[in-house]
Amino acid sequence: MKASFITALNTVLPFVLYLTFGYGVKRLGVVDETFLKKLNRMVFQCFFPVMMFSNVYHIETVELIRIPYVLTALFSLFAVIVILMLVVPLFVKGNPQRGVIVQGIYRSNFVLFALPMAESVFGAEGAATASVLIAIIVPTYNLAAVIILEMFHEKELAAAAERSADEAAPVSGRKNAAVNPKILLQNVLTNPLIVGAIVGAVFLFSGIRLPQAVDQPVQAVADMTTPLALFVLGGTLRFRAIGPNMKYLVPTLAAKMILLPLLTTILATQLSMTAIERFVLLVMYGSPTAVASYAMAENMGGDGELAGQIVVIGTAVSVFTLFGWIFLYGQMGML
Repeated sequence: MKASFITALNTVLPFVLYLTFGYGVKRLGVVDETFLKKLNRMVFQCFFPVMMFSNVYHIETVELIRIPYVLTALFSLFAVIVILMLVVPLFVKGNPQRGVIVQGIYRSNFVLFALPMAESVFGAEGAATASVLIAIIVPTYNLAAVIILEMFHEKELAAAAERSADEAAPVSGRKNAAVNPKILLQNVLTNPLIVGAIVGAVFLFSGIRLPQAVDQPVQAVADMTTPLALFVLGGTLRFRAIGPNMKYLVPTLAAKMILLPLLTTILATQLSMTAIERFVLLVMYGSPTAVASYAMAENMGGDGELAGQIVVIGTAVSVFTLFGWIFLYGQMGML
């Protein structure tokens, strides 16, 4: 169990250091808010597409794929998203917060947590099992996030337009804010992350291979994306703003770190999954929200400040919650 805690700590600590570095640089006055906003936009429009391209382009074929395992992960993810899309609007009034909370609960930093933790607990077989799911789930995460954020953004724009119309010419019986399917589809297909993934898929399935002189810098830019995004997040973090958002943060992180892992464990046990598969699903739902969620929310009409707080606080809390789940699994003979 000590080794598992050290693995969780080693996975999370680099995140904390990147965030601290960004926060320290901003506090020292080396950069200002305007610069960080421009840098954040650049990361979203230029770096994330390259990362998505690289992730898809470098997918390796894994021979041993258990279809029930993959389908369980996919269908459970879809079910969670649908339930959240129905439940969250009942308790959260603002559209910018709704999309961020839905994304904050279902989406995890699966790539950076699953591989080291699965390999630490189960060795090479654990890493291979995690790799299979990463190749399928991460693109699904991103596609769903783009659609969800665009939907709530469109709703917010429609609601704002209705409010303006009502103020100009009050009428009885307001219409519900609606999403324009054409605009939604156009925004999804032109989203930088989706464009990067599509181009990567074209290269992957067509068999086109980049020469090493090109592939190497592409991979280097992809590797820079997460540290740079965390640096920006650290620089824009405002601790005084956390208090007003506690009403969102507590239930979001409780659902993310405790409720979903619990339900996943019950489901995987009922379906007689192997210990490795059950553990990977636990990490899929129990690891903190992906760093990309902050940049996406900030650039797609969501509450960027709330998204950043979910990432930062969730990352810190995950050291203890993931260790707690691993310890519990060990005590119950599930590892």
